[in-house]
Amino acid sequence: MLVLRMPPKEQAFRPRIADLARLQPGEVVLDVGCGTGTLALEALQRVGATGRVSGIDPSGQKIAHARHKAERAGLSLDFQVVVIEQLVFPDQTFDVVLSTFMMHHLPDDLKCQGLAEIVHVLKPGGHLLVFDMKGPAGPWKSSIRDQPALMKEAGFSQIETGKTRFPGLGFVLGKKLAGDGRRPCRFRCNEVKGKSHTRPSCIVDTPLATLKGINGLVSE
Repeated sequence: MLVLRMPPKEQAFRPRIADLARLQPGEVVLDVGCGTGTLALEALQRVGATGRVSGIDPSGQKIAHARHKAERAGLSLDFQVVVIEQLVFPDQTFDVVLSTFMMHHLPDDLKCQGLAEIVHVLKPGGHLLVFDMKGPAGPWKSSIRDQPALMKEAGFSQIETGKTRFPGLGFVLGKKLAGDGRRPCRFRCNEVKGKSHTRPSCIVDTPLATLKGINGLVSE
């Protein structure tokens, strides 16, 4: 199990989150819930001139701030106002997806949709890092402990969890299963935490075209 020492200042611990993500030169990275772009800017430093970084957030104000920070630093990043459950990127675009201090804001059904979308845009063998409160936190009383089960159902493997020395924070790292372009099993959210959800269960290796027709689970 990895242990991360977390100083309290954002400018200090964001680089350590990037360390956990194991970013490599030339990789294509998506920061989901990027806020004002601090982690995305750090990620760009890691992937270098041959890599690319995009950041999304539902807040137009935060995206505007992120764009200003990037412009001021003379760096080229793609910041967009986008929600996690409706990602606008082509299939298999990203090597790495980052999610920090965001999942605890979402109800379980949106977590499920969001993770499904992340699987959609990750390359086979790509990985997702979720860094968040140990919980319960936010209006939905979420916990980072919920993430491994959700990620496993989404099609992630080699799921690794870890604690930090900064109280109340933890992380989950998972790799997307390599496949033939069809999505792995989606979510059986009603089996997670014993809660009832409106999203349907899916069938293992259901073709993407079929999943797009199931209650809007997969966006075009």
